[in-house]
Amino acid sequence: MFTVTFDPVVANCQRQTGWLASYFCRTRAAAAPEAPSPTLFCVSDATRPEGAGRRLARNLALYTVARLGLVAVITAIILGVAAVVKVSIPLIVALLFALLVAMPLSLVLFKKLRAQVNRDIAAVDAKRRKDRDQLMSRLQGKDEQ
Repeated sequence: MFTVTFDPVVANCQRQTGWLASYFCRTRAAAAPEAPSPTLFCVSDATRPEGAGRRLARNLALYTVARLGLVAVITAIILGVAAVVKVSIPLIVALLFALLVAMPLSLVLFKKLRAQVNRDIAAVDAKRRKDRDQLMSRLQGKDEQ
């Protein structure tokens, strides 16, 4: 059983890392009140509310929806042209042609969005790599401050 008390160091840890690490900070601070060491659990100094991970998820979802929308629009155009010409084209064939046309077209039309997703992936990867290196150095006993 642990007690939850207000500690400014733990509150700082909560602001920096989010709820999971703050749980560990509270548990650690309650287990050793004479020398709390929440910085052992506060690996990342990045802020969570608008971090790279959320930005990546939002931009990736937007890019996916844009590409699917492009496939839907091209499918509708193919079916519309087929109806005007009075030719019967199965929906699956129209979808396949639309998919083939939309793949290279989306690279051109959504270039900025794709570049933003790539930058977000690089930022998330760099942050993960930095956190892993910090954790490994702390586990090996190196004091990195």
